[in-house]
Amino acid sequence: MSVLVVGLSHKSAPVATLERAAVSGDTLAKLLVDLTRAEPVAETFVISTCNRLEVYADVDRFHAGVTAICELIARLCGIPAQELASDLYVHYEDRAVRHLLAVACGLDSMVVGEEQIVGQVRSGIRMAVEQGAIGRVLGDLGRLALRVAKRARAETGIARTGVSLLSLAIGAASPSLPVLASGGTTPGVPSLAGRDVLVVGAGSMSALAVATACRDGAGSLVVANRTRRHAERLAARSSVTATRITGLAGLPAAMAAADVVICCTGAVGPVITADVVPVRRREALVFLDLAMPRDVEPAVADLPGVAVIGLDTLIEHGTAAGQDDLAAVRAILDSELAAHQSAVDAARVAPTVVALRARAAEVVDAELARLAGRLTADGVSAHALDELAQTVRRVVSKLLHAPTVRVKELAGSARGKEYAAALRVLFDLDPRTVEAVTRTASARSRNGCAMIPRTEGSKSASSSTASSSRDS
Repeated sequence: MSVLVVGLSHKSAPVATLERAAVSGDTLAKLLVDLTRAEPVAETFVISTCNRLEVYADVDRFHAGVTAICELIARLCGIPAQELASDLYVHYEDRAVRHLLAVACGLDSMVVGEEQIVGQVRSGIRMAVEQGAIGRVLGDLGRLALRVAKRARAETGIARTGVSLLSLAIGAASPSLPVLASGGTTPGVPSLAGRDVLVVGAGSMSALAVATACRDGAGSLVVANRTRRHAERLAARSSVTATRITGLAGLPAAMAAADVVICCTGAVGPVITADVVPVRRREALVFLDLAMPRDVEPAVADLPGVAVIGLDTLIEHGTAAGQDDLAAVRAILDSELAAHQSAVDAARVAPTVVALRARAAEVVDAELARLAGRLTADGVSAHALDELAQTVRRVVSKLLHAPTVRVKELAGSARGKEYAAALRVLFDLDPRTVEAVTRTASARSRNGCAMIPRTEGSKSASSSTASSSRDS
């Protein structure tokens, strides 16, 4: 079995395609079920965010696995597989593992180093566990990715700036916001200070928007959501004095009083259309549309006095962490990847080693049984027989120690498979015994996955996806 990833992201596909590929909730659960039913797939999990959809799978055949996954993604997007092919990327084995680690560390994000991706990776793995789609192979890989992400944030400064998709959007919107009469913000520093802010949605990205508005000192804050109870829960976290809530029916009135509208629901279609946006008689109204699919229909951007900052705009404003921090993260990634690969290589020869030791134990037991029968007749005590048996077993164990350790060390070399094959030939190991050990290990792998633990330092990233700031 080998690890495969097939996906599309802001680097490979246009926003229109990413919109059609956005999945969450029941749709994501159904995708996981369909993936597990694909014949080449043994395990799988999906990372779905506002700017990426990636399917990770443990497959027994590369081409069959790629074909099955591509067809399922194409069906999900409603785009013919041949047409979608140019937007997809494929990574296999060590390249797939490296890609996952880079994603978890934020190296592949639209905003390099952003923190939300850690929670999105964790949630994708957790959902796969809940759906019974993941086993030990990808479960171990998921834990590796979360550990590397934790090290990257603890040991480097990649996340020290606190840049997120939201802060990037606020920065991109700054030129469209009027200068406040009171001075308001610090020159050159994007901020919601003094602004009247409307947050549409009540998921994780909305929570980040509320926290940002409070931190910046927004003049007022309104939370609008389809389910009022969820809006009330989010508004309760606000420290802005003038905070209130409203249902989606109250959006026109709330927009009329707002300077900035931050949209991040999980609706399948536009929540804000051109006909509900009030005519502005004063300064501009700025929409920050961070949802996928988008919450604000394109026609809104054509209205007078209105500016819309969407994900397609933010792709052009992507920021990167400092080169020293990037180099430090890549060094951590390389170190962890090397250790992981060594463990994988050792695991591949483990069935041969187990079969060798089992074969040796059979020979020793048979010879000891024959010897015991003869020596007992000669009056040798049971204690002496036990001492003799332990000595023989120690001698055999010491003789086997060097070749078994060496074959594990050489497993990752160019001729690693040849060394394991030579061991099987030299000791006349029954291939059926090796295959039986392998089958047992595979069965345990499929049935032995534990839940993915939470990683420290990612409280703000506990949602399923940035796009899954769901309006529920």
